[in-house]
Amino acid sequence: MAYRDTLHGVNLTGWLSLKSWVTPDLFAGTGALGERGVAETLGRGLYRDLVREHRSTFITCDDFEQIARRGFNAVRLPVPWYVFGKRGPEPSFNVGCVEYVDDAMDWAHDNNLSVLLVLDICPGRQNEEDELSSTGRNKREGMLSVLAGLASRYGQSSALMGIEVADEPLVQHRKGLLGITEGVSPHALRNYYREAYAVIREAAGDETCVVLPDGGLPNAWRGFMSSSRYRNVWLDCHLYHYTDQLDATGPAGASKLVSRSRDVLARAKRCGMPVMVGAWSAALPFADSLMTPEGRIALERVYCSEQIAAFDDLPAWFFQTWKTGAQLSGWDSRVALASFERSMLE
Repeated sequence: MAYRDTLHGVNLTGWLSLKSWVTPDLFAGTGALGERGVAETLGRGLYRDLVREHRSTFITCDDFEQIARRGFNAVRLPVPWYVFGKRGPEPSFNVGCVEYVDDAMDWAHDNNLSVLLVLDICPGRQNEEDELSSTGRNKREGMLSVLAGLASRYGQSSALMGIEVADEPLVQHRKGLLGITEGVSPHALRNYYREAYAVIREAAGDETCVVLPDGGLPNAWRGFMSSSRYRNVWLDCHLYHYTDQLDATGPAGASKLVSRSRDVLARAKRCGMPVMVGAWSAALPFADSLMTPEGRIALERVYCSEQIAAFDDLPAWFFQTWKTGAQLSGWDSRVALASFERSMLE
């Protein structure tokens, strides 16, 4: 089906929490791959100065204006679990950032952009596999507390489209006859989704969309939260293909990748919920040594065009991401989608 208010947007990854692939210069000389490592290397004072400077300059009102001018009508904003700082459920070395979320909502409103807030935490990854289990109850309660805070603070904002309850969970699944992969158990994740839905509904009412990440398992959600008691719930698929084991050289190769996207979406739609794409990129599996940089850019454009066509009947898609410090061609929308006419993105 077609949706009246289809959202075509970009992620604002690497703004409120540091990501080494987005802004590698902030990690230079620290030997760290994550934000905690940067803090430990620099010390609390220098780390806080670094983060505050980055947040105040990396994304500004001008970026929101540019996003709107390019033809996008939405942003997907990852919000760290420490967004409320010392007022949050688990104070730490991290610096709160709720004032920047306030700014983002105001800038979005002024530029007619919708905002999907995402709790930027990935259950099952980074040795946090039990954070949603009974033994990780305190962590789960903290996550729910942040969701409740976001829903209460922004639930009545006309710019808010919805709240996504996690980003990219790593979900356990059976591998072979005896093995089970690492990650959070499907049972624990489903229970968390139900609890997250309840706290968002209580704080923000029925209009705010509740978005559930599929955890890379599009087949796992058929019938889940599909009864009449659950309202306005969407499923989010992330469609990256840069790690696919497939020869993607030439237009035919790009079409094969897009066919894989179509297959994932077809399986996800059997869940009974609206399905969206929260993150996708122009990055291809590998570079052909015989292909010129210009040829690769042209191939990425073909790939992007076909991906967008594959998303035509979805309620929303978000490119990963709006900007990167090094202007990565497959990931920075200002580069990857620069040659697209505004009408192709609207």
